[in-house]
Amino acid sequence: MKEACAEKGLDVTKIEYELQQVDKTPGFRPLPYNDWSLDFLADYIVNTHHSYVRKTLPDIKAYAEKVKKVHGKTHPELLSVYRLVEDVNAELLAHMIKEEIVLFPYIKELVAAKKNTQLLHAEQFDKIQNPINRMEMEHEMVGNNLAEIRKLSNNYAIPEDACATYSLLYRMLDEFEEDLHLHVHLENNILFPKALEIEKQLNS
Repeated sequence: MKEACAEKGLDVTKIEYELQQVDKTPGFRPLPYNDWSLDFLADYIVNTHHSYVRKTLPDIKAYAEKVKKVHGKTHPELLSVYRLVEDVNAELLAHMIKEEIVLFPYIKELVAAKKNTQLLHAEQFDKIQNPINRMEMEHEMVGNNLAEIRKLSNNYAIPEDACATYSLLYRMLDEFEEDLHLHVHLENNILFPKALEIEKQLNS
């Protein structure tokens, strides 16, 4: 944990304290993502995380532009923050469409074929590994952009001359990055590996 915190420029003591507080939260129980069927997990990702991105990103982009115009002269890093927010916006919106139109429907077909409820007929690509590699690469690109925003903003530190919109922007970016980490984890570490395994079983 110390190495991870040092790499991200985070205070390990604060992180450990926050993790302890989570453990003490009454009734806290993590969702059993790993136990869900892949078709359900794919729908959950779209309905929860994709919806969050579509709802939140326009506001983040608008606030980033406003804060850049008002505070850009005294805080030149805001120019780069806005450019990176624009990149994240463009990358994620295109990325989610590809998942929803091509990859996730194919994963659902794999699940149905495994249950013997329908034949596997999707032939958009030779193997599911190819689009998964593309999605993982795009996840990394967006993650790197958000990490750069965190670095430019000194871990979303609010300067003394910040207005309410400035503070709101940084809080929303912090929350957005946190949501994206879970979003990417569900895809990279659960959905994609299990889909690859199903495809392997069907082809064996």
